[in-house]
Amino acid sequence: MARPYTQIKLFRQRSDNIKKVSIREVAKEAGVSISTVSKALNDVDVVTPLTKQKVLAAAEKLNYVPNMMGKQLKLGQTKVIGFYTHSIEAPYFSSIADVIAHEVGKHGYNLNIFMSSNKQFVMTNILGNMVDGLIGFEELLTEEDLRTLQKRNVKAVFIDRNIKSETMGSVVFNSNQAARQMTEHLIELGHRQIGFIRSHEGVYDSQERLRGYQMAMQAAGIAIKEEDILRGNFSEADTQQVLTDYLKRKQQLPTAFVAGNDLSAIGAIKAFKQFGYRVPEDVSVTGFDNIAVLQYFTPGLTTFDNPIELQGKTAVAHLIDLMEGKAKGEVFELAGEMVMRNSTRALK
Repeated sequence: MARPYTQIKLFRQRSDNIKKVSIREVAKEAGVSISTVSKALNDVDVVTPLTKQKVLAAAEKLNYVPNMMGKQLKLGQTKVIGFYTHSIEAPYFSSIADVIAHEVGKHGYNLNIFMSSNKQFVMTNILGNMVDGLIGFEELLTEEDLRTLQKRNVKAVFIDRNIKSETMGSVVFNSNQAARQMTEHLIELGHRQIGFIRSHEGVYDSQERLRGYQMAMQAAGIAIKEEDILRGNFSEADTQQVLTDYLKRKQQLPTAFVAGNDLSAIGAIKAFKQFGYRVPEDVSVTGFDNIAVLQYFTPGLTTFDNPIELQGKTAVAHLIDLMEGKAKGEVFELAGEMVMRNSTRALK
């Protein structure tokens, strides 16, 4: 099966000097009528193979682009699934996007990725009937935006926030339980001073992992120091910088850190090495996601392997069911498993 077409839609300024070729010009170049061009481009059987070849050759020569909006209005659908995000930097994104693109192709759809931090741009594309359904990633849309989408009967599945309604569902990781398990593992190793590296406010996985960490600490009767909860924004560079600032002023370090994801764990380890701290001899570090790059990173990172491929497949399957009226919105919570490597150690 041919791979589906995936478009990453960015803000680009087009030159006014580019002239749009009309279907009339294609007809003139091919020496046929406008209706014949339309039938040939839409693969209608009444056009002979020779005539179709002439039309396609003329269209290619003139760089003719069909009016997809008009075609979509006639069909009542676009055969396109939208996927919005504000960044494609994280390894998680490339993994999930590849799975989603492959899965929508199995159902005869293409994937259009809206990469923008401009909420109005994303909402315009969704409400402008540019897509038949939506997969959401990032906390870009507000509760009011979601109510608007529900009123417009937009079918959507979110993979980083817990939402359930008639037309919307979610496929998320059980981040709370995973963080509790990871923190409990460090406590079992004898750690009593444990820090946490979170992301931005409002990021679902970060909030759930922070909550799981807090629950495990409280259950063990261990006090949490707010100064040891740092914001690394799920970014290697941001985490390395915030840890650098932290280490400059901190006199006594925690013996372990739970990083909100693998990129934050890598950034933290780099900062520790910069200041002469060894992992795990001086400080233990854990992560989440089990990204592919970890196989090249030293020390081997103890992390939580989340089923990213299953998340992508489940999100597409649920969205197709919503679009076809076979289901109402549900929340699917996926469990992962801990991967033990050598970035943690037991205290004597």
